[in-house]
Amino acid sequence: SPNILSLIMSVFTVASSAAVRLGGALSRRTVVAARGVTPSAGCLFTRGVAASAANYSEDQKVGFIGLGNMGGHMAANLLKAGRDLVVFDVNDTAMKTLEDKGATAVGSPKEVAAAGVSAVVTMLPSNPHVESVYFGGNGILNVLSEGCLAIDASTVEPSLSQRVGAQAASQNIAFVDAPVSGGVAAAEGGTLTFMVGGEETDFTRASKLLEHMGHNIFHCGAVGTGQAAKICNNMLLAIGMIGTSEAMNLGVTLGIDPKLLANIINVSSGRCWSSEVYQPCPGVLEGVPSSRGYTGGFGSALMLKDLGLAMSAANDNKCSVPLGSLSQQIYTINCAQGNATKDFSSVYTVVSKKQE
Repeated sequence: SPNILSLIMSVFTVASSAAVRLGGALSRRTVVAARGVTPSAGCLFTRGVAASAANYSEDQKVGFIGLGNMGGHMAANLLKAGRDLVVFDVNDTAMKTLEDKGATAVGSPKEVAAAGVSAVVTMLPSNPHVESVYFGGNGILNVLSEGCLAIDASTVEPSLSQRVGAQAASQNIAFVDAPVSGGVAAAEGGTLTFMVGGEETDFTRASKLLEHMGHNIFHCGAVGTGQAAKICNNMLLAIGMIGTSEAMNLGVTLGIDPKLLANIINVSSGRCWSSEVYQPCPGVLEGVPSSRGYTGGFGSALMLKDLGLAMSAANDNKCSVPLGSLSQQIYTINCAQGNATKDFSSVYTVVSKKQE
């Protein structure tokens, strides 16, 4: 519908512009609403506004489950904001890092929920992990007290978020899905974009925590719509990264200096996030994964997972996504060629291989 299209375009615009301006230049913080969308759905809270918009008492003691490349930084920012944090991850080193910063580490998700927290944030890799943490034997839904808030920042199928939300509601537990955009640098800097699905009151309450981890916080509608916005964004990101890789490889093959070509693209009609901020061609831009052997960043296997979510949603809703489907095939090849754990910009190594 036009309302949803307007909201998705707003998310794309903010996610890309925030990533371009990670240096702290984003200082003016306002509340806007997507055109034609009700104030509760499409509303964008930015840091400093959410805190004054709600009447909830602060969720001071917070649980955090999932301390990977993204979650570790997000949890650290909650600590910086003065929250009392209880954490769990399957990686002991990740827990020790947060423990050294002042968090309390426990032995399972269930122990996080039983630690007297009033809110829990989960940041997990995929559907099975979310299933286990919320519904498993050591899961949190059977332990959280009535009135607690659960925020799932993972990227999973919208239907799974809806299932978690329904179970949480039956137990008087507030739940929102809140997947993120912006990457590791934004997670560390507290400038992530959050796409949130849930009841308006739950969104307002969650925003008081999310504002410490992100700059732009969108209310997309009911539970599951945050995931919908995220998989649309990441499908476009994959398509854009492949296109940038192809263009850069062609230019280099034709004899153009890659830095010069990138500079031209970045002030021309081909300008995009993948070229300007996250350049996949090695040696062009410092501080990005392509400058360090594609280590760190957002793994190709995770991008392939997100493309799978997008294709599943497209098939279920009979939506044509030919470029998304082709991107899924290309990232399948990228992972099969040894790049599964490398950053998703490593797709450049696939498209730059010489044809026989």
